Amino acid sequence: METVDANSGAARSGKGLAASGKEGERGMKNLDFLLDIPLSVSVEVGRTRILIKDLLQMHEGNIIELDKLAGEPLDLYVNSKLIAKGEAVLVNEKFGIRLTDVVSPAERIENLG
Repeated sequence: METVDANSGAARSGKGLAASGKEGERGMKNLDFLLDIPLSVSVEVGRTRILIKDLLQMHEGNIIELDKLAGEPLDLYVNSKLIAKGEAVLVNEKFGIRLTDVVSPAERIENLG
C-alpha cells in the first residue's frame, strides 16, 4: 500500500498510518486544523419561483406559497449540500431542527462532486 505524507506530500510504501501509533497520532494532529473551519448551515422550509413583476409588487402581508406541504420534513444544508432532514423545534425561544433522517457519509462524499 502506498501512503502520502501529509507534511511533505511525498508518497512512500508501507503499511500506512496504522503501522505505527506515532504516525497515526501525527496524522490526526495534521488534520486537526480542519476541525476549526467554519461551515455555513441553513434550513430550508420550501422553495418557489416568482416573476420579477411579482417580486416588485410585494408588500407587507403578501403570502408566498412554497412547494412543501405543512408537516413535511425541513431540509438541512451545510455549504449548500443536503446533509439531513428534520422537524422544527423551539429551543430557548429560538428555532432549531431535530434531525430525523441523516444522509449517509457515503452519499455525502458522492454528492461533493
